[in-house]
Amino acid sequence: MKRAFTYGFGISLAITAVAAWILISPLFIDEVVDEQFPGVPTPEALAQMSDGKKATMAGEVLDTARGMPDKAMDDAKGDMMQAGEPLVLAAGAFRDADSIHKGSGDAGLYRLADGNHVLRLENLNVTNGPDLHVFLVRHPGPTSSADVTKDNYVDLGALKGNIGNQNYAIAPGTDVAGFSSVVVWCKAFGVLFSTAPLTAASS
Repeated sequence: MKRAFTYGFGISLAITAVAAWILISPLFIDEVVDEQFPGVPTPEALAQMSDGKKATMAGEVLDTARGMPDKAMDDAKGDMMQAGEPLVLAAGAFRDADSIHKGSGDAGLYRLADGNHVLRLENLNVTNGPDLHVFLVRHPGPTSSADVTKDNYVDLGALKGNIGNQNYAIAPGTDVAGFSSVVVWCKAFGVLFSTAPLTAASS
């Protein structure tokens, strides 16, 4: 009986240790990523592209951009835009959630030449943790976990790395104009790690 108890206790202790390591280890291990910007033609591709195709790509971007509230800004952006380049709709900088959960880097919301939207994180450096996800949030600048509720965000997926440049595709049909910030969120414990309030791009 004593041997069975010792064996069972040993298994329980081992399971607890493994679970604790899974939850705690991300705090000490950085995940670094460096993704290229999506949807931007390479110089070689642009060199082989006809002028008509370049004009068509630029026109498609501008047609959608003119639907944004600040038309004057969009027109100014359009005058400077080169064919195939993404259009930045909003951007912001990450900030600390508290003294433990810290974050820095830039977030940009883009409309690509093919009509799709993407969230681009650059120079991100956020405290690592278990089950981190990237949310687009309607709240203009969450400062606590209570500001992120189940009805005011869209989950763009698991954070690819707590350090580096990365892209997150946004589902077609999503009204991106309705979101005002980006957050790094721990789904396992419902904790805010970092927030990037978004400001509409201006000329």
